[in-house]
Amino acid sequence: MCAPHVIASVHAMSAGRPRRADDTAKPTGSQDADQRHIGVVPVTSLAMRRVVDLTHRLNPEFPLYPGVAAMRLDVVARVASDGWYEAVLTIDEHTGTHVDAPAHFAAGAATIDRIPAEHLVAPLAIIGIVERVAADPDALVTVDDIVTWERRHGRLPAGAFVALDSGWDRRAADPPAFLNADTAGVMHYPGFHPDAAAFLVLERDIVGIGVDTLSLDAGPSTDFPTHHTVLPAGKYGVEALANLGELPPVGATIIVGGLTHVGGSGSPARVLALL
Repeated sequence: MCAPHVIASVHAMSAGRPRRADDTAKPTGSQDADQRHIGVVPVTSLAMRRVVDLTHRLNPEFPLYPGVAAMRLDVVARVASDGWYEAVLTIDEHTGTHVDAPAHFAAGAATIDRIPAEHLVAPLAIIGIVERVAADPDALVTVDDIVTWERRHGRLPAGAFVALDSGWDRRAADPPAFLNADTAGVMHYPGFHPDAAAFLVLERDIVGIGVDTLSLDAGPSTDFPTHHTVLPAGKYGVEALANLGELPPVGATIIVGGLTHVGGSGSPARVLALL
């Protein structure tokens, strides 16, 4: 549990239009076609070797936190009968791979549409505890884990997104195994220790944290101290990430995409890592 003065410190932290390509003056003459897209960076110019999708495919069977309703996809038009295909999606904001906005646990904090775009592209730092989790599903990322990571890889980059790789994403196709509830209904899966969360928001420059489980807090938690530490500090969380084990601990860039509906507490997300 986080010391009261640390939680108080975290809570205290919560107390020109970008230039568009078509804003550029278009020259006349034969050079017009070549220069009209000045300012647009083509994807092929990005210095990357590969893209890793950190997103689970979304369907009504995907495991959900207890009480969250399963998504629905109701087809309202078909190509054969209507000339186009269209469906109405009904979904909880916290379904599948998704973002927790600061407002999810802090009244008056940023909703999903208010997370700065520049915070959604960040250096990705991955802390792996796969071996510990194999022996203890309630294992937590601790301050010692962060310090050990920094001894090996250097200080966390400024504006980093810190993710927990526990290997739990491999259970996603088996909902009971992903929830991992005991006979009393208590779930068991890893997360961030609240002291580690407080260390990250107070001692390091991060934009958010992520996990490959259902929650930033470990499964048995009922008071969600890590949520209460990270989100009121203006950081965001991403839950149910996939494929973190395919990436090195440092060197990738994460891109977090999602809906920007006004007032939202979160959003299903498409999350990519560029390496």
